[in-house]
Amino acid sequence: MNFLFVLAAINWQAVGLQAGQLILSLSILVIMHELGHFIPAKWFKCRVEKFYLFFDPWFSLFKKKVGETEYGVGWLPLGGYVKISGMIDESMDKEQMKKPAESWEFRSKPAWQRLIIMIGGVTVNVLLAFFIYAMILFTWGETKLPTKNMTDGVWCVDSLATNIGLQTGDKILAVNGKPVTYFEDANAELLLGEKITVERDGQVKEIVIPVNFIGQLVETGKRTALIMPRIPAIVAEVSDSSYARKAGLKAKDRIIGINGTDVKYFDQIKPLLAGKENDTINLKVLRDDKPVELKTVLSSTASIGFYPLLLGLDDLKNLKVYEFQSREYGFFESFPAGVKMAIKKLESYVAQFKKILNPSTGAYKGLGGFKAMGSIFPKYEWNWEAFWTITAFFSIALAFMNLLPIPALDGGHVLFTLYEMVSGRKPSEKFLEYAQIVGMVLLFGLLIYANGNDWFGWGRSK
Repeated sequence: MNFLFVLAAINWQAVGLQAGQLILSLSILVIMHELGHFIPAKWFKCRVEKFYLFFDPWFSLFKKKVGETEYGVGWLPLGGYVKISGMIDESMDKEQMKKPAESWEFRSKPAWQRLIIMIGGVTVNVLLAFFIYAMILFTWGETKLPTKNMTDGVWCVDSLATNIGLQTGDKILAVNGKPVTYFEDANAELLLGEKITVERDGQVKEIVIPVNFIGQLVETGKRTALIMPRIPAIVAEVSDSSYARKAGLKAKDRIIGINGTDVKYFDQIKPLLAGKENDTINLKVLRDDKPVELKTVLSSTASIGFYPLLLGLDDLKNLKVYEFQSREYGFFESFPAGVKMAIKKLESYVAQFKKILNPSTGAYKGLGGFKAMGSIFPKYEWNWEAFWTITAFFSIALAFMNLLPIPALDGGHVLFTLYEMVSGRKPSEKFLEYAQIVGMVLLFGLLIYANGNDWFGWGRSK
């Protein structure tokens, strides 16, 4: 019965939209990655037997042979592959490897050619990220919120932020001594940092971030931000059973005063109402740009009885709550800016990866699979700017992960090829075969753990 309630509670439309975006994004990245192997393989006259999107154990959804290559779509959406003759890969074609090497096989080519074939996928993913970021900047430009313009500080929306010593109203100056110039970078910097520098009531303070801060966040099961820009107290909806509705409070009203005290932000309301359960208060609201005075009774929990309008950065920009910094890019100037953005994203991803490798941070508990990846995409509408931004990040992450020196990944093949080029000795095919098996076991184990973490929270305490 509980399982049925869970199913009923799922927003299947949102799940379908996110799943569709994830599949399209990964399909683009996989096809481009495999093209990065396919093109140099054909260039060096290797025979490419298969080019597949997704894996096809036992059967495929679609296949068509053109020349010597079979192109197809598998049914298992865990990636894709090109099968190059004479190469020990995920196909584990041992029979072919027992035969003498042919001139059109991968294993018969010089080491430098094999190296270019192996790094082709990673190279394409990096170039693709550069291109996507450049086109995002060219098409939509760039709008950011400078932290110096947040004169009243930030809003702590998660208890974890206050637990480490942050307070609503703090101005974030730096993390690890590095200035936080834009608010868009603040949450990521907090998660990856060790020390925060803030300005509070005109004084500069240092706040130490616990080593296991990410682990604490994972334990809560939340994927929300820790801090947000402070937002005005705009009414989205008034509760039917509240005194405020009877008093005349309406949607779109902006609360600007309580009992004679000015209210600029929503987070100021709760402290002003503390200890006033069932009391009568005077509300001052802005309605159609005109001030309106209301008198209402609070509930037994000292609440007015309305739901606030939760504003995103675009809303805050349109309402002119903050002064944003906007910039448009010409076609040619977008490319160096795109490269710069991709490098910045890569640096952030590498920093996250280091956290995951350090058990004391607890970051490994938050390792997620396809569900976590899908949850990054917008839930309720298809937003092309968000789609391409996430796809570009995935492309950078895919390139980095594939370069790790793990057998079964491109980085493992590259490592063995570099060893051959330096030492002059080629690893035996039996060694490469066993290394491939070990690598595949490691990768499938990681895949199972990450997706199990998604659904069952294996990494979190029970």
